[in-house]
Amino acid sequence: MLRIYQRMAQVNWAEQWQYRANLFMYILYGLVTPIVYIAVWTSIANAQGSVSGLTANDFIVYYMIMLLVDQVTGETVIYNFVYKIQDGSLSSEVILPVHPLLTRTLMNNLAFKVMTTFVLIPVWILLSLLFQPTFASVTLTNVLLAIPSLIFGFAINFLLSSTIVCIAFWTTRVWALYRLYGIPVALFSGQFVPLQLMPKIIQTMSIYLPFQLFKYFPTQLILGNLSTHDIILGYSMDIVWLVVVYIVFRFAWRAGLKQYTAVGA
Repeated sequence: MLRIYQRMAQVNWAEQWQYRANLFMYILYGLVTPIVYIAVWTSIANAQGSVSGLTANDFIVYYMIMLLVDQVTGETVIYNFVYKIQDGSLSSEVILPVHPLLTRTLMNNLAFKVMTTFVLIPVWILLSLLFQPTFASVTLTNVLLAIPSLIFGFAINFLLSSTIVCIAFWTTRVWALYRLYGIPVALFSGQFVPLQLMPKIIQTMSIYLPFQLFKYFPTQLILGNLSTHDIILGYSMDIVWLVVVYIVFRFAWRAGLKQYTAVGA
């Protein structure tokens, strides 16, 4: 199995090099949102001195770190798999002795991450020079402590998105559902607004939902803003949600395959 993953990693790495311009545009598009957030919140913080205790530097560091976290925990499942269900090309993959999503698509996601990282790092450095944040709270210990949360975050995000993709076995409107799914992700992951600025009920709900595990929890770990209790609770939620989404994904996949039909594929 390890050799299969290794071979698929090589193939997908070669495929990514064929779309270098597309990868560059993808990175630039992904930078628009955090840059806008930084500009808006720093303007407010500079005008008021701080926002609920968060200074302009806090906002810059928060979104700069979240940009890196999102690079690790983000996924692209729907972009490179849902069409296979819709056009019937999945037929050639389901007969193979490996899972189409958990092998080929997974390795495609990882190869995409590595490729886009080559573009993201110099752009991130340029943004650091532009905004000149102070990363005093970021330590090596915090980064090491956050590494497992990044792995958990990607795994949970990947499996959740894969479950949504499986809806394509029943409907062609899976893209609309995926866009709808993006709303709670933006709200409860801390992507739109740092969760400590959200109403108390949103903060409480986010603790027990999986979305903050993608971005907010790893980001706050790296920034060293969590207590021991918060860290234990966060990793506990990581384990619980990983088990839950894997079970749900397996059920959706098996049920979906029973509905799958393709003509001439």
